[in-house]
Amino acid sequence: MAKKSTDKPTMTPITADDPGAKSADVVAANLEKLKALFPEAVSEDGVNVDVLNQLIGKAVTDAEEKYGLNWHGKRRARQMALTPSTGTLRPCPEESVAWDTTQNLFIEGDNLEVLKLLQKSYANKVKLIYIDPPYNQDADVIYQDDFSDNIRNYQMLTGQIESDGRRLTSGTESAGRHHTNWLNMMYPRLRVARGLLRPDGLIFVSVDDNEVAALRSMLSEIFGEENFEGHIHWRRRHNQPNDATKMIGLVAEHILCYAKDKVAYKAAGVGKIALTGNFSNPDNDPRGDWASKPWKVGSGQSGTRYTITTPSGDIYDEEWMGERKTFEALLADTRIVFPNGGNGAPRKKYFRSERETEGQCATNWWSHEQFGHNQAANSLMEKLMGEKNVFSNPKPLELIGGILDVSNTQASDIVLDFFAGSGTTAHATIARNFSDSGHRRFILVQLPEPLEIDGKEQEKAAGYCDRIGRPRNIAELTKERLRRAGQDASEANPLFNGDVGFRVFKLDTSNIRAWNPDPDDLEGTLHKHTEHLAAGRSEADVLYELLLKLGLDLAVPTETRQVDGKDVHAVGAGTLFACLAESLSRDDVESIAQAIIDWHKELAPEGETTIVFRDSGFADDVAKSNLAAILVQAGFDGTRIRSL
Repeated sequence: MAKKSTDKPTMTPITADDPGAKSADVVAANLEKLKALFPEAVSEDGVNVDVLNQLIGKAVTDAEEKYGLNWHGKRRARQMALTPSTGTLRPCPEESVAWDTTQNLFIEGDNLEVLKLLQKSYANKVKLIYIDPPYNQDADVIYQDDFSDNIRNYQMLTGQIESDGRRLTSGTESAGRHHTNWLNMMYPRLRVARGLLRPDGLIFVSVDDNEVAALRSMLSEIFGEENFEGHIHWRRRHNQPNDATKMIGLVAEHILCYAKDKVAYKAAGVGKIALTGNFSNPDNDPRGDWASKPWKVGSGQSGTRYTITTPSGDIYDEEWMGERKTFEALLADTRIVFPNGGNGAPRKKYFRSERETEGQCATNWWSHEQFGHNQAANSLMEKLMGEKNVFSNPKPLELIGGILDVSNTQASDIVLDFFAGSGTTAHATIARNFSDSGHRRFILVQLPEPLEIDGKEQEKAAGYCDRIGRPRNIAELTKERLRRAGQDASEANPLFNGDVGFRVFKLDTSNIRAWNPDPDDLEGTLHKHTEHLAAGRSEADVLYELLLKLGLDLAVPTETRQVDGKDVHAVGAGTLFACLAESLSRDDVESIAQAIIDWHKELAPEGETTIVFRDSGFADDVAKSNLAAILVQAGFDGTRIRSL
């Protein structure tokens, strides 16, 4: 046993005002990067834009003449993206599936706040983001961001506190600023989401005709026009509309795709879609079915010029795809065919067996035959949920599956959808893992938007929640879909060992109480703040907030042992130890400290270890200083022994 020190080391407190008590401070980080590059342009008063422009070789121009997308509230929307969140995510094991083993997450809450909270743990870790945000012609919720307290806005929407009467739904088509409202909602979310993508990551955004032009301008600003990957047109209907009031019937939706860094994405490997084409084997080639393509070079291409004589004697003098010796080798291998009874220009065979593993490049037109359509998606949902119209026009699995393919998602890549809706992104991820034995992970974020029974469109959905015994909100329907999708995958193949579970977390105010003194009663305020943690919060609540603040994965393994009747937690194989007991006597601290020392040796974690205790749990200052002294003498870094 290590001896007690007389130097009385202290523990660094974790408070709500501590930088670690908030999500990552993007403003401070950006300012430091800018200062490192251009110190002359940064002072204690901020950034001198004129100096910065001179340093990068640009003259100051009239702001009114700058190219780009502008709208009322853009500056405030940008500020929203940079304002740290003071909330937390509370674990809900009782609503989860396979909590102890799953790597998937389902998070209920305002997605802007959630994205901010995920920054430390998932920055530069997400391979693919797909979102299908509410469109402007819909009556879906537009997240009315409150610059001063967005979590309060979320609590009003979900009925946790009384509303102040603000409108919480999207503007109608007649609303003069419905475009502006939509842009203000989307801009900060996209900007924060970019920070979560890996350098080789991609974002796909579904949108309709109303906002596609504005969305592309906004994405080009946030991700860089040079990182534009494509504008996909997906035919969402399989039938032909016949609306006498419309000149052009709507059968397609838009999907815009941007890379975080096109160079990094290309270097990591471009994804391919499943092979298509008319394969057959008319000559009974033992290598199986084949298709063909011209040996002659295409328009605008260069090749090697020579003459080729067909079996019928016709001569072609053209530029060809390869040299003559290459052509003769292919001819000898029966890989060259001459159509039209031997009169046609030569074509090269390619075999299905050779191409299936390679796949093929996607185009910007995605047909309903290959990528699914709304009607089939509705039928699948009816079969899965056991009722019609639980969700309105969910995306088909084939569509998201195609996006997973072209994104080149592999192994344990993370897929994020922060407008989860019907949960198709997670369902498609499970299905793709099922088909190729992958271990892709999903993170879904969905606002628990209340369902109104007086609206016909939501009446069936609300009734469904009643029948399954769940609160009437969209997030509950999404979770139920995921439970059923996972069960279906497991039943389809009992040997499938893929991850079909998910951990549920819910957005809430921080577990660490903010210092908010009452000038008229400072003594009473001090007395109330002897306990730093919010009332009614569990050890698990506090533990997972610590994970967020330390930048640890929310699905990281956690083990708990009891020492003298007190729970001690080891997170991430010893990256974090925590004892959040409400009472620790002088005798308790010695046994708990020794247990942590022994456990740390057993786990032998790489890197630094943080140890956290509940400040109000110590019987007195002697118990607190003794515990810190024992741990420091055992070799732990005193600055990483924290209290809250």
